[in-house]
Amino acid sequence: MLKSLQLGRNTGLQVSKLCLGTMNFGEPGRGHQGDWTLGTEDARPIFEAAIEQGINYFDCADIYGVGASEIVVGQLLKELLPRDEYVLTTKVSMPMGRSPNQGGLSRKHIIEGVDRSLKRLGHDYVDQLIIHRHPHGIPGQAQTPIEETLEALNDVVKAGKALYLGASSMFSWQFAELQMTAQQNGWTQFISMQNHLNLIYREEQREMIPYCLKTGVAVTPWSPLARGILAGAYKGSFDQGSTARSSGQDRNRTESLYRGENIFKIADRVIEVAEKYGKTPAQIAVAWLFTVPGVVCPVVGVSKAAQLTDLVEAAELELQSDDVAYLEALYQPVENLLSSGMS
Repeated sequence: MLKSLQLGRNTGLQVSKLCLGTMNFGEPGRGHQGDWTLGTEDARPIFEAAIEQGINYFDCADIYGVGASEIVVGQLLKELLPRDEYVLTTKVSMPMGRSPNQGGLSRKHIIEGVDRSLKRLGHDYVDQLIIHRHPHGIPGQAQTPIEETLEALNDVVKAGKALYLGASSMFSWQFAELQMTAQQNGWTQFISMQNHLNLIYREEQREMIPYCLKTGVAVTPWSPLARGILAGAYKGSFDQGSTARSSGQDRNRTESLYRGENIFKIADRVIEVAEKYGKTPAQIAVAWLFTVPGVVCPVVGVSKAAQLTDLVEAAELELQSDDVAYLEALYQPVENLLSSGMS
């Protein structure tokens, strides 16, 4: 059974040590991840296993399945748990249609987007609303003044439609500017940072994680398994995908994110360490995340209940310091993905 932890120092909200990511739930064939999406009945046993093992934190977004994920997630949670026993997050800012106001972080899209998310979820409120990127972080979207975004988010909280705010993937200076601007105006600040962190992409350890650690913001990394690379899904090269996700259209996205020289060599070391501990590579990759100060609960996505059971075990696995050093030794700095567009 997973432990629950306080979500950073700036809130009393408690969440499980792992968060169940829900990008792969929705309507098969719909959205950018449609070729590996699970419908409601296939998702149900995963949610049941999550609840049985103590996961109470569920992460969604409007863009997942272009709204379809929120429908599945909301339905299953309402069916399986009382509302006060789980923490539900969704996100706003990614384009939900072709109209110029159907994306971004303008007041119009925030207010309308949140209302549509709540309708799809079948909920009166979400526990946390996350901005999926910085107001200036999505290519092609309007450069909304951060004051407009922050005041609109504050109004969403004051209206009771979201209890807390979180943010995802931006430069540390941008996050600091948002937090300081919110503080100066008496607006709601962000309690968590959902950023990109794993053994083959560690640029967040330079500035963002130290900033979050200093200011009490919880770090909840996405892509802890590097889209399957660290779980062995690619068998040493991008043309060796062995799963529906790694051999489908999502492979192009994976290649665009991971361009370091040693990514598959690091993945091989994960396999080595896994054999030493009698664990799976995925378990070692997740266990490593808990050696990073500031990390509270990685966001994990699974396609089978058994995979989730393995990751729950990983949350309590302690790696020896020499094994941590061995896993980290081959990492070579790469250009921050945010510098080339969007992480």
